[in-house]
Amino acid sequence: MPRVIVVDDETLVREGLVTMLELMPGIEVVGSAADGEEAVELVARTAPDVVLMDLRMPRCDGVEATRRIRSEHPGTQVIALTTHADDRSILSAVEAGARGYLTKHSGARAIRQAIETVLSGDAALEPSVQARLLEAIAEGRTARRRSLPDGLTPREAEVLGLIADGLSNAEIARRLFVSEGTVKTHVNNLLSKIGARDRAQAVAYAFRKGLAGGEDRE
Repeated sequence: MPRVIVVDDETLVREGLVTMLELMPGIEVVGSAADGEEAVELVARTAPDVVLMDLRMPRCDGVEATRRIRSEHPGTQVIALTTHADDRSILSAVEAGARGYLTKHSGARAIRQAIETVLSGDAALEPSVQARLLEAIAEGRTARRRSLPDGLTPREAEVLGLIADGLSNAEIARRLFVSEGTVKTHVNNLLSKIGARDRAQAVAYAFRKGLAGGEDRE
């Protein structure tokens, strides 16, 4: 029997979700909390299987609470709740470790299915939320691509970073699971874009632009 807690700063919403869950056979509600701080403390005391987590709350929001719960209690899964499918916190919640994402308009059947899905090890995303998540990922990739200097693509920046790490073309090919010829093409392209004559100049450029030294490269 899944053990669940509900977290929402709106009393009416919180109590409504608790009542809905208590009416579902095979689900045990072990508590509720009004903000992220209370949620983290409650999880520590009750060790639930699933947390239904509102995202926008005072003191400690749902994203930070999710991050702490998943770090301190990895056996507890989190399903994030939001009022609107276009909530900008969607990507942050997923990155923090939420395994499910529902709007508060979801019915009992959708909530129950989401609980069962995350407990089986899969992700539970409403279609509208999934669409917004994909949009957010695409927007993030576009922003990162635009932020790269001299027209470098994310892959070229990654190759440049690996060059700065001291890897040969053959080693880069093995790291990226591509052919050595593909790596050579990337190297030639990036050298041309950054105006470097050789790998030594490329390394200097990489450090100057912050693309070396273990940076997060796509």
